[in-house]
Amino acid sequence: MNPQELTADVVVVGAGPAGLNTARHLVRAGHDVVVLEARDRVGGRTWTDERDGVTLEIGGQWVSPDQTELLGLLDELGMATYPRYRDGENVHIGGDGVRRTYRGDTFPVSDSTAKEIARLTELMDDLVAAVGATEPWAHPRARELDTISFGDWLRRQSDDEEACTTIALFIAGAMLTKPAHAFSTLQAVLMAASAGSFTHLTDECFILDRRVVGGMQSVSERLAAELGDRVHLGTPVRTVRHGEDGVVVESDRVTVRAQRVVVAVPPPLFSRISYDPPLPRRQHQMHQHLSMGLVIKVHATYPTPFWRHDGLSGTGFGTSTLVQEVYDNTIHGDDRGTLVAFVADEKADAVFALPEDERRRRILASIAEFLGEQALDPIAYYESDWGSEEWTRGAYAASFDLGGLARYGADQRTPVGRIHWACSDLAAEGYQHVDGALRSGRAAAADVTAALA
Repeated sequence: MNPQELTADVVVVGAGPAGLNTARHLVRAGHDVVVLEARDRVGGRTWTDERDGVTLEIGGQWVSPDQTELLGLLDELGMATYPRYRDGENVHIGGDGVRRTYRGDTFPVSDSTAKEIARLTELMDDLVAAVGATEPWAHPRARELDTISFGDWLRRQSDDEEACTTIALFIAGAMLTKPAHAFSTLQAVLMAASAGSFTHLTDECFILDRRVVGGMQSVSERLAAELGDRVHLGTPVRTVRHGEDGVVVESDRVTVRAQRVVVAVPPPLFSRISYDPPLPRRQHQMHQHLSMGLVIKVHATYPTPFWRHDGLSGTGFGTSTLVQEVYDNTIHGDDRGTLVAFVADEKADAVFALPEDERRRRILASIAEFLGEQALDPIAYYESDWGSEEWTRGAYAASFDLGGLARYGADQRTPVGRIHWACSDLAAEGYQHVDGALRSGRAAAADVTAALA
């Protein structure tokens, strides 16, 4: 069957929050737009779906107070949010393997380790304030900070291993989902700066504040509904032909002739598209220095939120455990209780090598270390594995290897002729979050509108 042929002012590749917001702003500016999406759904790395009779947030889900782009859109769309459950005691399992409960935002560690955690946090906050999120590569110390791993940098600042491991957790396992030796201190600073401060990342009541009623994917579904038949699903883009006269974007089912194209997919997928003529050397090199992390997002649902009856919030952190984070993730209006737990980077590698039943057993046993034996017997269990998802290939976003951010960061959003870029991976504020995707989409739309003018 011959592909359907369309014409437009702009074609957007990808119907996640970045691509849809790009298209929305372009349409509002009076431009004809076509959106091509490889998946059979919109939402990209946000996905709200049912598994074993339970609605789950398979992808991104949380809203924090600094995410003003997302919060503004939710208000505009008339969509509500609800707070994450956090009443009761939290659980911490330190390097000694001992389970301790606590309240507040200070882990129950020794006084000396607590002081080191506070000191390292202050050092990070100072770096974040100096470097910022917008142009970290332009800071005088950029290359210095980008050529030492975050793990090494921490241990140069402190000989308290528990403090170093704890600080690393907030960036490595919790955010970039890579080991702390695999990314630079500059990349860690950018991660913290994108949330306003390192302190924000360490405050789970801030960074994991609220959720969207109906699920985060419903934001994309609302944007797609506004765009109507401009959005084409199940149409992986194979080739972008670009030149002085415009672009021709070829997918499996649709070919679009346009003036400009916005590629709004994760950087590891840029190379899944053939470009004619090929992208410049700088782009080829830059894309090879960006890679996704790896995390298993585990969902476990129980007849009741039993941990609440035990006076626990459902929040747990572990520096030496298989599961390093666990939270109450009960959906709005559900009487059942759902936990979400995370297994990241090398630990995810290890359990993915196991048979499925053994992996489940070990993960549930790790959750039970925090919340008790009732955690061993969920009525529904599901593992979000974005690393094996063809149109994502990792989580939560792409980050640079050592030296890559200082070397290539300034060129991430630079258009190549008539090709523009948008995704949460390229954002400053809101990096790797829906908020950053929306910001990136709005910026790309502004760039394209200016170019078309």
